[in-house]
Order: sequence, then structure tokens, then C-alpha cells
Amino acid sequence: MASVLENRDGVPVAAARREFYRRMDRDHLAPLWEVLHALVPPAPQSACRPALWKYRAVRPYIEESGRLISAREAVRRVLVLENPGLRGQSRITTSLYCGLQLILPGEVAPSHRHTQTALRLVVEGSGAYTAVDGERVTMHPGDFIITPAWAWHDHGNPGTEPVVWMDGLDIPIAQLFDATFAENYPEEVQPVVRPEGDAAARYGANLAPLEGASRFGKTSPVFCYPYARSREAIAALARAGDPDPCHGFKMQYINPATGGPAMPTIGAFLQLLPAGFRTAPYRSSDATVYLALEGEGEARIGDEVFAFEPCDIFVVPSWRPLRLAVRSECVLFSFSDRPAQIALGLWRESRA
Repeated sequence: MASVLENRDGVPVAAARREFYRRMDRDHLAPLWEVLHALVPPAPQSACRPALWKYRAVRPYIEESGRLISAREAVRRVLVLENPGLRGQSRITTSLYCGLQLILPGEVAPSHRHTQTALRLVVEGSGAYTAVDGERVTMHPGDFIITPAWAWHDHGNPGTEPVVWMDGLDIPIAQLFDATFAENYPEEVQPVVRPEGDAAARYGANLAPLEGASRFGKTSPVFCYPYARSREAIAALARAGDPDPCHGFKMQYINPATGGPAMPTIGAFLQLLPAGFRTAPYRSSDATVYLALEGEGEARIGDEVFAFEPCDIFVVPSWRPLRLAVRSECVLFSFSDRPAQIALGLWRESRA
């Protein structure tokens, strides 16, 4: 009987395997058994790492970028938040892009469109606008704004102060499917064909036009969710009941035409934590990006602790336990790829 270390021809098994792999490699084949455990692990093993970007530390770079390059020249003057475990890939998680964009008074970021869906969360300043498919909306701190896939959009600042917002896009998801397309508008600014507030009037008051379907498909036709209104809603929720042990008071931005998430690939959430509140550990398969809108606290992500204050951004990798502890009342905005995972039957969560 042949030794377990030799094949039937008496050749050592290890050497025989190496020769086998070498020959099949020429025909673009590879043995699954050598990589199976890495491909199908018992739990997510993401290269994404917990990280925190202090706005006070980042803001000088944002200001300097405004002196070095114009919005017109850059097309989009953005500092990309690269996850320390994914450097060089323009990703904050394995599936999402995030950046901080600046537009100065008098500037215009030229109109274009792309297959990626984008969100904006205004961090600082007022008076700038985003135009989407012929309608402009004025930006205010905390406002959540959507750019649907393949919708013409440009940004301008006719105001008197710089405006900074966080961009979140599903660029890596589009890249995964080789479905990345982009097109520049023939003019720098698209024509305004609808008055500001038109989308909210059509879809944002528990009413919908008789013609039915939104022109944006599965993406919300209400592309601006003013912070003042969202903040009032979540405060009312907090006055009416007890906080969830893992989330405090947390709401999801939805598409009013369908009742589903505001975007088909990206979920967006608003969360209020009462002063002194500590959450129970929570983890989910969707890596999540957080922006602190109000209050101060700590995020314990696995074994790492990050202290945050208003305008700070932190990221929680997939399946990494998160515990939040706040000193003052705190409001957090967050976004993740949860809708895409749910649609594909992949999403999971675990509470302590």
C-alpha cells in the first residue's frame, strides 16, 4: 500500500500536487481546496478596519484644498476618506465610498451623471445648492440629500460662506458588476425646470401624483430630507417611548413612494441617544459609516475605543461589535449597504 505521503506512482504527494497545480495554472485553473476556507469563512473577515476621522484635524486640509484647486478644475473638490485597511482603493468600507466635499462662495461644480447612487449629508455652512434632474435644493447643516443613479446633478454656492458636506456613494458596488458609466452635461449648469420644493410637494406629504411611478425608479423621488424636520421626528419618538437597548432611538430614511429604503443599494439612518445612555453590544453584516451631528461620546468597536464629537466620522466594519456611550444627548447619521444585502438575502444581525 502506498504511503500517505506518496501517490500510487511512489511520488511524494506534496511534489505531485505542486506539479499538478503548475500544469493546470497554464490553462487558468486553480484548486478550490487550497482557498475554500478563505472564500467561505465561518464569519466575515473584512480588510475594513475601525477608524475615526476627527473633523477638527481634517478641516485644515479641506480649507487648503480650496486654495489649491477650484471646484471647476477638480470637477468635485473632495478629500476621500480611505479606510486604513483599504488604502489606495478609495473606499471607506469594502462596498462604499466616502469623502468630504467643499464648495466656496461663487463656485459651481459642473453637471454630470453616473450610474452610482450618491448621498450628501451637509456638515458645515449654508447657502449652497444641489441640483438634481432640473430641481435645486438649498443646503443646510444636517440635511440628507440624494443623487439618484443616472440623474443629472451639479452643485453651486451663490451664498457667502464655504459649505462642506459628506459624500457617500456605492462606487465599489457598481465596480463589482462592471456597471460604471458616467457622462458630462453639455453645459456647466443644467437648466432649472422645476421650482425648489417640487419633489417634496409631490411625494413628501403622504400624497403621490396620479401618474404614479417616480422618475428615479427605486430611489426616493424626495431627494432632500431637511434635518430640521427629521430632528423633530426623532425627538418626538424619544418623548413617546423607551430607547432600544442597542440603538437608542433610530429611524431609517425611506422612499415615500414604496415604503422601502431611500436608495436601493445604500441605507441611511438617524439615531438619537439620550444623555448618559450606553448601548448594548450590537453587530451586523453591513459595515456602517457614522457622522456625529450633535453631542459627544465614545464608540467601542470591538476592542478599540474612539471618542467623537460633532462632525466626526467613524466606521464600523462588518460583524464587528459596536457599543456607544454618550455624555450629552447625541444624534448620529449613518449609512451602509444594508438594502443591497437584504435584497440579496445576505444581511444578518446579532444582539448581545
